[in-house]
Amino acid sequence: MKQGSTIFLRFVVILLGLGALSVLVFVLPSAISSDKTGLFRPLLIGMYGPAIPFFIALFQTLKLLKYIDSNTAFSNFSVGALKIIKYCGIAISAMYAAGMPYIFRVADQDDAPGAVAMGLVIIGASFTVAVFAAVLQRLLKNAIDIKSENDLTV
Repeated sequence: MKQGSTIFLRFVVILLGLGALSVLVFVLPSAISSDKTGLFRPLLIGMYGPAIPFFIALFQTLKLLKYIDSNTAFSNFSVGALKIIKYCGIAISAMYAAGMPYIFRVADQDDAPGAVAMGLVIIGASFTVAVFAAVLQRLLKNAIDIKSENDLTV
C-alpha cells in the first residue's frame, strides 16, 4: 500500500498533462488557422513556448511522487526536483510577463479585458507554484541537513 498513497496525485498530474497536450495538439492549431483569430494569432502561437517548462515541471512532479513512494523523499534528488519545478514556474511567469504588453495592446484594441485577466492569472499561478516549490526546497534541505547531523551524532 506504500505506492497507493500517491496514486490520486499521479492521476491528477497525468490528467493535467493529457489535457494540456490535447489543447496543444487539437485546439490551438485549429484556432491559429481560423480567420476569426485576428491579432490573437501570435498569442496562440506563443502558447507553445511555456508548454515546454510546464511539461518538464509535470515530469519532475511525477519523479517527486516516485521518491515519496520509495521512501526517499528526504534526499537530494527531491531537492533537485523541487529546484527544477521552481525554475519552470519562474520561466512560465517570465514568458507570460514578457508577452503582457502585446496582450494588453491587443485586448485594448479588441475590447477584450478577459485576455489581460487570463494572462495575469497564469502569471500569478505559475509564480505561486515557483514560490511554493522554493519554500518546500528550503524546508527539505534543512530537514536533510538536520537528519545528517543526527546520523553523525549517533
